Amino acid sequence: MSKEENLNKNWKKDFPIEKQQATNVSRRDFAKFLTLVSGGLMVGSGLVAAKAHLCPKEEVQGEHFVCKKTEVPLGGTRGFVIEGSTIPYILIHLESGEFKAYEQKCTHLSCSVFYKPGTGMIHCPCHEGLFDASSGEVIAGPPPRALPQLEVFFKGDAVFVKAVQLEKIG
Repeated sequence: MSKEENLNKNWKKDFPIEKQQATNVSRRDFAKFLTLVSGGLMVGSGLVAAKAHLCPKEEVQGEHFVCKKTEVPLGGTRGFVIEGSTIPYILIHLESGEFKAYEQKCTHLSCSVFYKPGTGMIHCPCHEGLFDASSGEVIAGPPPRALPQLEVFFKGDAVFVKAVQLEKIG
């Protein structure tokens, strides 16, 4: 027995389906399969939308220590997670000397974003989204809205963050 015949024999033992049976799929079976998959995708999308609506993202409460000013060089960044949360944030020490903190998930599909030193831009490599590092606003790409921002303040040499306070009109 040749090597090729031996391989064919072993393959048929592992996959005992006749070729004709494998290629004969009726339109009805195919339609059932498509309906099942489409229904599953619809239910899954509905569950994700319901979860987002019924369980909104936790708002940042109080003040949170991030690091010392000297730990983040000019043009550098530091990733952090606030205690009790799972949301990743990024602290950026801009070349102007200013500190900014943003959620580190793109507003398009939640890919991780990173700061490009010297450009003043935050980049999302998944779909080439760009955000302004000084405001978090969208510059280019598919992101639908600005990056969620935290307010950065200092107590001596320590860097703290808290939720951005919206000014009341009226």
